[in-house]
Amino acid sequence: MHEQVQEVLNKLRPFLLRDGGDVELVDVEDGIVRLRLMGACGNCPSSTITLKAGIERALAQEVPGIYEVEQVF
Repeated sequence: MHEQVQEVLNKLRPFLLRDGGDVELVDVEDGIVRLRLMGACGNCPSSTITLKAGIERALAQEVPGIYEVEQVF
């Protein structure tokens, strides 16, 4: 499952990099993906929207068993 999550993040990464940010996969456990937003994404006011509406939705659609994304700092 870890590899599947990383594949999806790699697809999304160009959009984050374009805005000066990036994402790091910290952990995948019991359907919860823990991510660290970096660069401009780390302190962006829209980071919660990016995390929930963008990354979480994409992961839930493409990786069976994923239902939540949490941000770690």
